Amino acid sequence: MTDLSLLLEASGALAGAGGLGYAKFRAPRVYWSLVGLPAAWGRFILSYRSTMDVCGLTVQPSGLRAFMVRNVARREVQPVPPRVRRVRGTSTGLRVTLRLPAGLEPADVVASSERLRHAWGVHSVTVIETKPGFVELRMTGYDVLRRVRMPRKAQPHDMIVPVALREDGTPFVRDYRKVPMALTLGANQSGKSMFQRNLVKGLAQLPVALAGIDCKRGVEQSAYAPRLSALATDPDRAAALLDVLVAEMESRFDLLSLYGVSDLWELPEKVRPVPIVLLVDEIAELFLISSRKDEERRERLVTALIRLAQMARAAGIYLEICGQRFGSELGKGATMLRAQLTGRVVHRVNDKQTAEMGLGDVAPEAVPMVTTIPPDKAGLAVAADSSGGWSRIRTPMTTQAEATAVCREFAHLVPYLPALDPFRPHVPAGSTPQSVPPLVKPVPVPE
Repeated sequence: MTDLSLLLEASGALAGAGGLGYAKFRAPRVYWSLVGLPAAWGRFILSYRSTMDVCGLTVQPSGLRAFMVRNVARREVQPVPPRVRRVRGTSTGLRVTLRLPAGLEPADVVASSERLRHAWGVHSVTVIETKPGFVELRMTGYDVLRRVRMPRKAQPHDMIVPVALREDGTPFVRDYRKVPMALTLGANQSGKSMFQRNLVKGLAQLPVALAGIDCKRGVEQSAYAPRLSALATDPDRAAALLDVLVAEMESRFDLLSLYGVSDLWELPEKVRPVPIVLLVDEIAELFLISSRKDEERRERLVTALIRLAQMARAAGIYLEICGQRFGSELGKGATMLRAQLTGRVVHRVNDKQTAEMGLGDVAPEAVPMVTTIPPDKAGLAVAADSSGGWSRIRTPMTTQAEATAVCREFAHLVPYLPALDPFRPHVPAGSTPQSVPPLVKPVPVPE
């Protein structure tokens, strides 16, 4: 009987160990919550002071404090580490809020993030400055980018579209109110199209007008036709569409001037025009020319794009430009246009020069990260903006069929914009509702 009990206990222990081993690879969130989080929390508490000391994240105490410790508390005076304000566990890692002592700055903690990662045995440590004197350590217990799982709360709203997951477990969003113009670069099979699908999938659910330029005869964007207000599939149509958008921008400026405001979102809701997002696939096709007769069209295209990138934000017109390369070799105007595109997302590229085109002027320290992205990790990219911050992101797997289904479901949100009617793509009967209610009413003149 004793042997049977020992056998059952041993079998139970082996089954539990096997279950945890299986969960570590197949259900990392479960494994982290049961095993990883308690272990990392314990290592953090037990080794915090010594880790901060060896990482150079301590400062000498003030004269008054040193005097009180030496003469009142009768203890040895020790260097002061950042004070722990809050420790919070999450389903993907650990969040620690620190109050920095005088003499330390967030850059000091950022420089030691790799040493902190190894000391506490976590997958990554990201340092975020929350307010002056405070930083948050976002520790990730496992590689959340291996299998991307977007948080349930990450839903499109108010011109904010979640499109990918950051390496600290938080969603990467396209906030058009803060970053109106963006550039996405990447080689073939790098995940650039999947990024655009997630973007279209989120934008389709918002009350915005979507316009597309796809000079590959529409092979990418024609599937989104039920939700598109305009689609151009060759350079000539693209030039005409851009001219219309520039005219629309100018008419909206007249409206802003009429109401005495400087931004579309300051207008009363009843007269506010619907925002427009222009998606440009393979930007190089608009710059390249094959003969002298194409030069005039190229000038129209480049001039219109630059004008939109420079001024259209206030009028509620936003640009999403994609391409494999976007450098000075495309000719006059390319560098000027790229400088206006604040948001940058760079997937795997074929050479360092392409990575520098996308990140060299906003986050040069992130360039080496792009050049090390392996070919078998499609969707992995580096996102940055003019603030100098950057992070690794990965887009969740989204098929074209899924994005198309969302476009059909929300086809009733296509707004009424008469200027874009000539560019409205053909949609087979039965794909969309019979009537499309207008989202923009005639603009009344203020009294």
